[in-house]
Amino acid sequence: MMLNRYSTVRMEASNEIVIKKSRFIGYAKPVESEEEAVAFIDEIKRLHRSATHNCSAYLIGERDQWQKASDDGEPSGTAGKPILEVIKNKGLKNVVVVVTRYFGGIMLGAGGLVRAYTDGAVAGIEAAEEIVKVLHREVYVDVDYTWYGKLENELHGRGTRIGGTDFTDRVIVRCLPETTEAEPFVAWMTDLTQGQAIITMGEDLYFIDGE
Repeated sequence: MMLNRYSTVRMEASNEIVIKKSRFIGYAKPVESEEEAVAFIDEIKRLHRSATHNCSAYLIGERDQWQKASDDGEPSGTAGKPILEVIKNKGLKNVVVVVTRYFGGIMLGAGGLVRAYTDGAVAGIEAAEEIVKVLHREVYVDVDYTWYGKLENELHGRGTRIGGTDFTDRVIVRCLPETTEAEPFVAWMTDLTQGQAIITMGEDLYFIDGE
């Protein structure tokens, strides 16, 4: 099952905050699998071998099937769980977050740690930029050249996402309506071209909403 839309982050990014002389570096990255998430966590651990802690959490899958949080040596429940809660509260999926800590000499206490790792996770996610991905269906509309002008105007007027146009002996337009609108779109195309278009369905693909 593919979700019609979900929130995630755009890219791998990081940001650093300092709390009572401790450095907290929040990293966030979009991932498609648990293996990818684990590999990223290991990469950050290698990058920050000398750090006091590299705490992490990830949430992956249409039904959040894969989720895990690690305190990496911090008191139980003070780091990994707060990071995971940030991901959940923001409604994000397919994302991994690592918060690296360099201890600054001042103890924060359990409540202070929870707040610090929460803030570190938020900083990393904000740097990685929250986006919404929407599922679209490829619909190839194959028409004679005489229909192309009208077709182009109507598609533009409807605001349909276009993935490209091939000009051969006929014109093939790769239309990308949202998957939930694919069937009504095909009916509209058929009606618009008086049944003269050859319509072929393609794959379901995610695109960033509003782009």
